[in-house]
Amino acid sequence: MNIAIPKILLACVSAVLLSACVTPQSRAAEPLAVGQHPQPAIEADGYPYQLFLPAGATPAAAKDTGQTFPLLIFLHGSGERGDDIARVKVHGPPKVADADPNFPFILVSPLLPAEQDWDIAKLDHIVDRIVATLPVDRSRIYLTGLSRGGHATWRWAAAEPNRFAAIAPVAGRGDTTTACALRNLPVWAFHGDRDDVVSPEGSFAMSRAIRACGGRISRLTIYPDLGHNAWDPAYADPALYLWLLSHRLNVPVK
Repeated sequence: MNIAIPKILLACVSAVLLSACVTPQSRAAEPLAVGQHPQPAIEADGYPYQLFLPAGATPAAAKDTGQTFPLLIFLHGSGERGDDIARVKVHGPPKVADADPNFPFILVSPLLPAEQDWDIAKLDHIVDRIVATLPVDRSRIYLTGLSRGGHATWRWAAAEPNRFAAIAPVAGRGDTTTACALRNLPVWAFHGDRDDVVSPEGSFAMSRAIRACGGRISRLTIYPDLGHNAWDPAYADPALYLWLLSHRLNVPVK
C-alpha cells in the first residue's frame, strides 16, 4: 500500500539528519532592517502590518546609541482592505516613507482584512509590542488614518485619549458623544468640501463638539472643490508631520 507523505514532513525527516527540522511557524524572526518591510501578525487573528524604521531605529543600532524615535500609526481606508500587504502603501504615510528614506518616524501601518472594521484591541496589541521591542519615544506616539481609518482614528483616540500625543483623522467621521474625551488632545482633521462618501459635516461636527467641551487646541482644514480624497494633499504637506512632532505627552521616564 502506498502512503502519501506530506512534503513538509519529508523535509523535516531529511532535516533531522542535520538536527534542523523547522516549520515555517517556528522559524526565528529575521532581524529588523532600516526601511519599510511587511511584518506578520503578532497573534493568530491579528493584523499583519508594514513597518518602517528610519536609520538608527533598529534595536541593534538603538542599543548602541540610546536614541529613541517618534511612532506614527496609520490606518488605511476601505479600498485597501484584503490580504495584499503591499496595498497598505498605496496612500498616506507609508507611501511617503517608501519614497523618503529620511521619514523621521517609526511607522506602523496595519492591514485590515476584507469586509472588516478596525478592532481597537488588536491595534493596541500591535502598539504595545512595538513600544516594548523598538526604540520608541513614548511621549511621541501619533495616530492618523483616512476614510474608514479616519473613523477609527476618532474612535480609538476617544477610547484612549492618553495614549496619543496628537491625532490627524482624514476624511473621517467621529461620534460627537465622545468628543469631550478629546478636549485636551491635539487634533488636526482634514476633509474635502465636496466629499460625497463621508460628508465633511463629520469633521465639522466633531470640531464643534470638542470646542463645546472646552477644547481649544483642535483644528480643521477643509479643502475647497475636493471630494473624498483629502488624503493626497493632507499627507503630502510637510506641515502635518511638523505639527505632529511639535506635540508630546507627559509620560513617566523609565
